[in-house]
Amino acid sequence: MQDPDHSGVLLIGHGTRDPRGTQQFLELGERLVDAMHPIPTESALLEFQHPTIQEAWESLISRGVRHVHVAPLLLFAAGHAKQDIPVEIKRCQKLSPGVTFDQSRPLSRHPAIIELVTARLREALQSPSHPSERTAIALVGRGNRDPCAQADMQVMTEVIRHRVACGELTTAFYAMAKPSLPEVLDRLASTSRFDQIVVYPHLLFQGRLLEAIERQIQEAAIRHPDIGFVAAKHLGPDPSIAEAIRMRILQATAVTAVECQ
Repeated sequence: MQDPDHSGVLLIGHGTRDPRGTQQFLELGERLVDAMHPIPTESALLEFQHPTIQEAWESLISRGVRHVHVAPLLLFAAGHAKQDIPVEIKRCQKLSPGVTFDQSRPLSRHPAIIELVTARLREALQSPSHPSERTAIALVGRGNRDPCAQADMQVMTEVIRHRVACGELTTAFYAMAKPSLPEVLDRLASTSRFDQIVVYPHLLFQGRLLEAIERQIQEAAIRHPDIGFVAAKHLGPDPSIAEAIRMRILQATAVTAVECQ
């Protein structure tokens, strides 16, 4: 890493009003502290709660950090990664003359994420009463208007397709992108091919969005009482996510080093 004796890590999460989601984020932050030791590491939230990005930035500077590795805790590159976080970081940089930074990529299809998604699906598919060919899987993302982020979710689905045995595996979105989760669930349930539909919410932490997706699954179960609906576990503060963040930071550092040569 650049000047490891004076560098630090700033982990930036989206933020949630749900205290369970906040606790999961802070737990992941502690895992990253251990993974990055002895490099100073601070966690910040983009919205809703403290510590803010500026507060965490100032904490790093007070610890002697002169180069900040900004690590967005985001699944895909959309507005937060491309606009909101860089704007806020540059604002902080103006308050700290001489301090530099680099920004790592979102988690996207990092191998550790692919392995964790696969594990979550296999946990949900353990029921022997439903043969794999009679089971459909819907991977549901948060959804946004960024076509690159939408495509990234679709590509991840294709990668997972080769790792999990099922009758059909498809993508859905909660909002701002098509197809929507209710549309996908109704389509899958309306065929005679499936007895079970597993829904995997591709989300980092507990929050209102996860609860909304769970409600949509429950509503689909009411509309289609002959189908078994299973909600797979979301990602959560798993140690493999901290490792994926660490690797993204190393990748960003390597790119910065090349650009400086």
